[in-house]
Amino acid sequence: MAAPALAAAPAGATTTPTPTAAPTAAPGTPAAVPLVERGTRAVAAHPPLKRPVATGRGGAVASVDPDATAVGLEVLSRGGNAVDAAVATAAALGVTEPYSAGVGGGGFLVAYDAATGEVTTIDGRETAPASLGPTSFLDPAGRARPFPELVSSTLSVGVPGTPATWERALREHGTWTMGEALAGARRLAERGFVVDETFRQQTLDNAARFRDFTSTAQLFLPGGDAPAVGSLFRNPDLAATYALLGEQGAAALNGGELGRAVVDTVAAPPVAPGVTREVLRGGMTLADLSAYRTVERPSTVVEHEAADGPVQVHGMAPPSSGGTTVGEALQVLDALGRSDDPVVSEHRKLEAAALAFADRNRYVGDPDAQDVPTAALLSQAFADSRACAVRDDAVLPRPVAPGDPAAPVPCAAGTAAAAGDEGTSTTHLVTADAAGNVVSYTLTIEQTGGSGIVVPGRGFLLNNELTDFTTGPADPAVPDPNLPAPGKRPRSSMSPTIVLRDGRPLLAVGSPGGATIIGTTLGILADRLDRGVPLARAVAAPRVSEQNRSAAAGGAAAEPAYVDSPRGRALAALGHVFTPVPEIGAAVALEVLPDGSALAVAEPARRGGGAAGVVRPAP
Repeated sequence: MAAPALAAAPAGATTTPTPTAAPTAAPGTPAAVPLVERGTRAVAAHPPLKRPVATGRGGAVASVDPDATAVGLEVLSRGGNAVDAAVATAAALGVTEPYSAGVGGGGFLVAYDAATGEVTTIDGRETAPASLGPTSFLDPAGRARPFPELVSSTLSVGVPGTPATWERALREHGTWTMGEALAGARRLAERGFVVDETFRQQTLDNAARFRDFTSTAQLFLPGGDAPAVGSLFRNPDLAATYALLGEQGAAALNGGELGRAVVDTVAAPPVAPGVTREVLRGGMTLADLSAYRTVERPSTVVEHEAADGPVQVHGMAPPSSGGTTVGEALQVLDALGRSDDPVVSEHRKLEAAALAFADRNRYVGDPDAQDVPTAALLSQAFADSRACAVRDDAVLPRPVAPGDPAAPVPCAAGTAAAAGDEGTSTTHLVTADAAGNVVSYTLTIEQTGGSGIVVPGRGFLLNNELTDFTTGPADPAVPDPNLPAPGKRPRSSMSPTIVLRDGRPLLAVGSPGGATIIGTTLGILADRLDRGVPLARAVAAPRVSEQNRSAAAGGAAAEPAYVDSPRGRALAALGHVFTPVPEIGAAVALEVLPDGSALAVAEPARRGGGAAGVVRPAP
């Protein structure tokens, strides 16, 4: 299958005012931006539509962005499978959501293969360069450097894993070449997308640090200001990067021309004249890039007793903590049983999350660097030993201490471990095809805007993923599985999840949001599987993120609608502590309905709302 021909575009980002016109689209399908040529510039006729729910056949895509969803649907409509569509959608998100994901980051992909009935995963997490050690994030006095100082530096840049993830996914599970899969995103980068309020606000939120780097300011602050809402934003440098990846594959980054540009940027970031703050430098080399490998890991899996029968919940294994933490919490809920009282039901979920987070912080890290007791953390015996501490009339004191999965003793606990810092950005997508293949894929550059550093002439931001390591001094009394080390992968909370029933897909779900991802994913699963809440309502419902924090540290983050609800007030009266935050996550999900059709669901409002679509909408 030949990729469409692409027209040349002038270098440098361009924003162009856009006229308005009445949008049209098939019901349930996001409209791609129609483009008309005016002289040498492509101008958007109207902004794309955002439809949060779509039902139909022939394949489905849901993401946070309508242009990206439309690119994935085009792949499905042209015969590509769910993996082809996932890569294409992810690449398009690198254009329209460049502050959340892209070539300069990494992620985790979980896929169901309809032909074999197997769930496979790809670990595309960034790795630490060989120069990084346990004290790299400490100042000369041995104190942890301030988090903002680490974020906007190249010291926090990990070896990117996204291109290698795309290449492996397509080679082992897809049907398209890299060039074919990236063609839609390449066109989108060349022709441009319509700037919305979310993109402009995220740019403004990062403007101060973006101005510290000439390449970033040139791309995202043209004329010194964030692009205007309704203007057309083009990124021909990224289009050229996609063309290079399409021709050379991940080798372009892992040791090739693109890799040299990344290494040069890490060694000498393009600091703007007049910047007086110290910009910390990393020590990434071409050898680090050449040594990078994705890893196919067995999925985590737990048997969960849903309200209408058992299901198998597959997640991402360490170094992601998503699969183990969501899985352990579900096992604790199984041990506690269901309650028809909504306050008791939610209380048990929060307690299960706190217990699972305690064990996450103590035991989960990169399994290639130390032993991680994944199977024991997911065992029902361990969950039973943790659940026995939960009471319906009281809240466990926070922080809850971890248990011992190697020797589960009822209600026994050790010493709490550090949680570390995680950015709240990232993006998630789900795809399904007509043959029944399903993908759940989370990808990221960590902080919103990553490191804030665009690789000059390449059109993408570098990650700041290494701040996901525990960046403070080690506590000699508490072993920490997430300390930095050469070649190590930092712990993540990304939770791409696929739920099977009788060996066939039922749900696919995931979310951005750093450590809040786990609570978002757990909440959607509990609502849909245990409480019978329709999927669209489960995605839209007010959220809480219980991360086992003390009351002094703010307790659980929760959206105002959660805190102010009758249930939220009853939970507070019971002893739960909530800190209101504007919003948590921007989840997407899909459900395979009993008749074989797909229900795709995106956020209706968070992060500006997402877009769900199907190839053939239901009448």
